[in-house]
Amino acid sequence: MTEPIISVQDVSVRFHRSRRHRSIRDLVFKGQSGVRAGEFWGLRNISFDVQPGEAIGVVGRNGQGKSTLLKTIAGVLIPDEGRAVVNGGVAPLIEITGGFVGDLTVRDNIFLAAGLHGTSKKQIAASFDEIVEFAEIEDFVDTPYKHLSSGMKVRVAFSVVSRLDEPIMLVDEVLAVGDRAFREKCFERIDEMLSEGRTLFMVSHSEANLTRFCSRGLYLREGQLVHDGPIGEVVEKYFSESGNEAALRRRHERRMRRMRQRGLLGDDSDEDDEGDEDGLRTVV
Repeated sequence: MTEPIISVQDVSVRFHRSRRHRSIRDLVFKGQSGVRAGEFWGLRNISFDVQPGEAIGVVGRNGQGKSTLLKTIAGVLIPDEGRAVVNGGVAPLIEITGGFVGDLTVRDNIFLAAGLHGTSKKQIAASFDEIVEFAEIEDFVDTPYKHLSSGMKVRVAFSVVSRLDEPIMLVDEVLAVGDRAFREKCFERIDEMLSEGRTLFMVSHSEANLTRFCSRGLYLREGQLVHDGPIGEVVEKYFSESGNEAALRRRHERRMRRMRQRGLLGDDSDEDDEGDEDGLRTVV
């Protein structure tokens, strides 16, 4: 059998509700598998393997460990217990526009963000025009990044990260930012990357997005993996256990309206379009 591109074995990640650093006493006297006051498990005893080219959809209510799992695979978080072995580079589409510097120009940020992933200046220069064209920011390449709108920042971030030559994509809550045409461009880009044999991890509450891109699903509840199977089976189990799907959708639509009122979404974002429900977050 082919060696897994991702192997997660008995992974647990512990969080602290306060900002206080753990003391030496905490480190010495804490139990190996226990938690002290103010601590909780974000992930608990998670195990699975992923083969190259698999497309995995991750489902679960908010706060159940989905983003924590992606950050662990990306290397942003280190497990407190267990091992997460990733045999390849990662293109992380998680956490909106992280890693970009506001005072630098868009041009400089493109070189910086891609360079952080080991892309040479020559390679970045060769794909620079494609990145700019995809993001539709030709007139703003020498504008300080902080002066871009939220939607433009997301376009730049997606365009850069999706051009990274990495075998693994991590996509967290994809694509409610910007207009429908741009979202469809992003979907087509993800399709293109999958056709190249890349491995996908997608977190989404959208059944349409999950079934469009993924063949296998992981269902997380309270930081534990409760089901691993075909995506249709996993999605059905998740929605049946989550209660009224219509109620979940109404809560999502209220959240989208609040984001739009705060200027975080474009006016032509389609909150009622099935499959266009989630917001893009990018970490570089």
